[in-house]
Amino acid sequence: MDEPYVEVESSMNIIARAFIRKIRLLVQGAILAIVAHAGIGFYFFVNALERGVLPALKRSPSIEGFLPIGGLMSLKLRLTEGIIDPVHPAAPVIFSCAIALSLLVKKSFCSWICPVGAVSELTARAGRSISGRNFVLQKNADLALRSVKYILMAFFLFIILIKMSSAQIAAFLQTPYWKLADVKLLKFFVDMSVTTETALSLLLILSLFYRSFWCRYLCPYGGLLGLISLLSPLKIHRNESRCIQCGQCSARCPSQLPVSTKRVIRSAECNACLTCISNCPAEDALNMSLGGGRRALHPVVVVALIITIFFATILSAKLTGAWYSSVSSEELLSIMQFIGTVKHP
Repeated sequence: MDEPYVEVESSMNIIARAFIRKIRLLVQGAILAIVAHAGIGFYFFVNALERGVLPALKRSPSIEGFLPIGGLMSLKLRLTEGIIDPVHPAAPVIFSCAIALSLLVKKSFCSWICPVGAVSELTARAGRSISGRNFVLQKNADLALRSVKYILMAFFLFIILIKMSSAQIAAFLQTPYWKLADVKLLKFFVDMSVTTETALSLLLILSLFYRSFWCRYLCPYGGLLGLISLLSPLKIHRNESRCIQCGQCSARCPSQLPVSTKRVIRSAECNACLTCISNCPAEDALNMSLGGGRRALHPVVVVALIITIFFATILSAKLTGAWYSSVSSEELLSIMQFIGTVKHP
């Protein structure tokens, strides 16, 4: 008498897992919308400064998520000296959040939160509509290119964590360059040089045909988060007794991981996107689990954990005054006239 109920429950569970893909799209879309809104507002903020008038809009801290190198510097200063960066306080907050997510839920920041990751995925979809598929590099070429992001990561970690002292970082964070870092970042994209246009065009073309080219091969931020994620207690586990060997998990994995042949996915490339789980047709064959696979978490719980950590971190920063810059619009207006001469110290 219980058999029909079990079958219905299994079907409902598979449908629920498939819905996770839509949830991820919604989360990515919402964060993209937030960042786009902040970016547009920041554009008009900077435009007002360039015209020599005080902006009516507030300087958006969301832009500071695109300053991870400065965020790492600020985080080091906070941990070593207890000093909160007053110029771009949101940068280390977002950086810390990405690290926390990686420690707890693999490299989920990249697949659920990062707007660059979302744009990369959209670009890859456009590429599939053009060529019918995304291409995959041969194994040796793939490994060689993936090493680039780790080389870049090692370079920045060496400079910031070893070569620069806390005193040097504190001095840098008070320079006009750092105060205008987000403005200069905007100008980098708005007033692109020929070299920048060429490099970005090439990256766009490669991203159309090779999924998430920037994220997979060049992003040092993602490389660091991937290495940190190796410490995460949550990992994708495959139940060999329930697996039907359909190969859907490996075929759909954005990171090209051999999920269908592994019992546990320990790779630094796993983004916790749950694509493998949401495409698996066999109930309980794949799960995000704790304790060697003995404690499986429902995908909805994993998603709730990611979203809660991200927004709770930001809310906490806002409540404690570690989110908005203390640099006034008047001060920015006074140094904007020198933006063309402000160089990295």
